[in-house]
Amino acid sequence: MTTVHTDVSALQAKAQALEAEGRRREAIDVLCEANRLSRDVEIERRLVRLRHEAFAELDRSLGPSSWPPVLAEDEMPTEAGPLTVSSPDELTPEVVRRGIFGYGSVHVRGAIPPDDVARLRDGIDRAFAAYDAHAEGTPASETTPWFEPFRPTGGRSIGIRRKWTRDASGIWAADSPRVLFDLLETLEQVGLARLIATHLGERPAFSMNKCVLRKVSLDTVGDWHQDGAFLGSDIRALNAWITLTPCGRDAPGLDIVGRRLDRVVETGTEGSHFDWSVGQPVVDRVAEGTVVRPEFEAGDIVLFDELMLHRSALDPSMTRERHAIETWFFAPSHYPGDQVPLTY
Repeated sequence: MTTVHTDVSALQAKAQALEAEGRRREAIDVLCEANRLSRDVEIERRLVRLRHEAFAELDRSLGPSSWPPVLAEDEMPTEAGPLTVSSPDELTPEVVRRGIFGYGSVHVRGAIPPDDVARLRDGIDRAFAAYDAHAEGTPASETTPWFEPFRPTGGRSIGIRRKWTRDASGIWAADSPRVLFDLLETLEQVGLARLIATHLGERPAFSMNKCVLRKVSLDTVGDWHQDGAFLGSDIRALNAWITLTPCGRDAPGLDIVGRRLDRVVETGTEGSHFDWSVGQPVVDRVAEGTVVRPEFEAGDIVLFDELMLHRSALDPSMTRERHAIETWFFAPSHYPGDQVPLTY
């Protein structure tokens, strides 16, 4: 134990020196190593802050010269619905490219190991309980590391959006330092982080606003939408949507338009509830009969970008809530201006 403590202390000192030199991304890697040796609340809190501050150090002039990539003839889709792979071993950069730009999404079965699924699901429950305790007056010093409101720098205002997210069955992962650490460690261990970096052509950043822990209840309103309707057009993005409970049968899943769309479709009309959502008649026209409702198991992942048209899939026969995490990654060279940035 003494040796571990000494090692952790040395790593913390090294990270502090790197931060003082303006090398925050390297400091993040060192602190992650320290936290793997011995979980520490202060390290996890510090990592959230460093991930935010390190974004200013990124060279945002990088990235592919053209986007989106053009698919070869033999990569074009042969059927509707997400391109499904039966294991993470089958998930290559070529499969991700073909799935996103041909089919609109990729469904990866069993991407997250059961132990990690259980850890993340338990973390979500703890985060929601801690958020609610904090809302009732418990100080953040007692609810961290499961919930501690993160305050971004640079005059960025959160306003009421944190409460809106909670009212919509979500909590920002950045407000739960421990769950955020576990999430990013899991994505690294299963190789998804490297695939996303390859797909985007850059080491990705992600967003405080769009990295969300979900407990989707049965009274959720499932409006059709494309995230590009509020993320903007000049971006390069990929969402890793992780389900931590079986869903699509007795818990809310996803309804997906199973074809690639090349634009943000008409919003705010024909029965839509919000100015960013899509009315059913519009969906019927653009889907061309390709709407699917996949059944997901705990640990499955769906990869998609800002143009996939989808909604939460609800049915009166469903009886269980859904635990899930959505994590939107962005190429730093094309990062949306209204998102609060975090570096991977």
